[in-house]
Amino acid sequence: MTIEKCINEFAVGDVIFEEGSTGRELFVVLDGRIDIVKQNGASKTVIVTLGKGEFFGEMAVIDGSARSATAIAAAPGTRVMRINHARFVYLVSQQPAFALMVMDALSKRLRASNALTFRAATP
Repeated sequence: MTIEKCINEFAVGDVIFEEGSTGRELFVVLDGRIDIVKQNGASKTVIVTLGKGEFFGEMAVIDGSARSATAIAAAPGTRVMRINHARFVYLVSQQPAFALMVMDALSKRLRASNALTFRAATP
């Protein structure tokens, strides 16, 4: 498969994937911005905005669970590269630096989530 087939372009507001959907791909932002959003009925909360070089969708590619949030293009001409499960496993097994980068990002995201949860629970 050529690299061009793994790259998609999105307009502002385009949904890349929805919370609860299944997926076995992660995405790397090549250009533009992505909002990671939690929706509650008609209301939505932006959890984080990601830019060039950042990735998202890694939890589903790692554990095969449903998507935990919705990913929405937040800038015109947003381009992402899709990395499917097989390619992800190959990269992790052949490139330890890639695996460490993913683990580092997951650790930082978990720490940020823990801090938010603690602040919300503290009177």
